[in-house]
Amino acid sequence: MSEKDKDAAARLEEYCRYLSLERGLSPRTVSAYRCDIGAFYAWAAEKKIAAAKASRSDLDDFLWAQREKGLKPASLFRKVESLKSYFGFEMLEEGLPESPAETLRTPRIPARLPKHLTKDEAARLLAAPNTAEYEDVRDRAMLELLYASGLRVSELVSLKTEAANLQDGWVRVLGKGNKERMVPVHARALAAIRVYIAERERRFKNPAAELFLGRTGKRLSRIQFWRRLKELGVRAGIKQKLHPHLLRHTFATHLLQGGADLRSVQEMLGHADLATTQIYTHLDASALKAAHAKHHPRG
Repeated sequence: MSEKDKDAAARLEEYCRYLSLERGLSPRTVSAYRCDIGAFYAWAAEKKIAAAKASRSDLDDFLWAQREKGLKPASLFRKVESLKSYFGFEMLEEGLPESPAETLRTPRIPARLPKHLTKDEAARLLAAPNTAEYEDVRDRAMLELLYASGLRVSELVSLKTEAANLQDGWVRVLGKGNKERMVPVHARALAAIRVYIAERERRFKNPAAELFLGRTGKRLSRIQFWRRLKELGVRAGIKQKLHPHLLRHTFATHLLQGGADLRSVQEMLGHADLATTQIYTHLDASALKAAHAKHHPRG
């Protein structure tokens, strides 16, 4: 295996870890994405194209080659979704300024609604880190901030201390494509962060620049946070599989159910396209029934 092939294989493994640990995708889905991006890597190598630097035109050529093999719309849809996910990963990890896959068109297949925690489950999870131990104090602040702001976990662990404006209630976030946005944070989360910062300052003399740190004073990794989240989910008695992106889904769903407008949620999530945010506009059956009874003229 050449050095270039080894680098590609290592990159593919890193992408799959991201899908599993940060996105919380099932092993079966990760395997499917691995197959799709592996096929794209092989095609790019054949065409002597650097996969991570492929253009929109290159992606069109790849998909056309797949179509000529007789792939059905559902398979092409997955290929497009895999490419979008992969280049989203490259934007987060390598600072790729924009995704060549962003505007790829997919066959019309109904989107699955994202899973989210109920309000009771969210409250139990936030209450799970309930000791005065450093890790619980930190995790309580992280969970409150995630639920208050809908940050991606990569944005959370890379958040610098000075980016949190505790006086005015904002955090300055560097998102995909190095795009900066300001996200409001409510008083309860701010209080948890203040308690954590006091403990952080007491514990570490020369801490890293990032806000949230591991036990040694170094930046907390996404994998470390994912593992802690799983432990806290067990403490909280939550049965469904927990992953950091689930809290982002929960934040958006609960805001919209509470009456927030779609464009405000779009801004807070850092979505470039409003259509991406619209997937969160699902409501549970009881909420729909109550809204129908309240607003229908003959309800």
